[in-house]
Amino acid sequence: MSQPIKAVVSPSGQLSIPAELRKSMGIDGGGEVLLTLDGGELRVKTAAEGWRRAREKAQAILAQSGKSFTVDDFLAERKTYWRD
Repeated sequence: MSQPIKAVVSPSGQLSIPAELRKSMGIDGGGEVLLTLDGGELRVKTAAEGWRRAREKAQAILAQSGKSFTVDDFLAERKTYWRD
């Protein structure tokens, strides 16, 4: 874990992420981030990292269940709900 870097929250609530952190996260040209509050800590991750973690969790759950589930399977299942 790196050393804390001071940032300022504007009166309107905007927080600027320092350039060195944006660059190390791969968002130096702009991009979406996900924010979570964890026990008083604000955590920031890129949207791509959030999707990667979600895919890993879903794959782990599927692996434990012993089932195979494709996008087509998911869409077919959802269509049954859409009809109701």
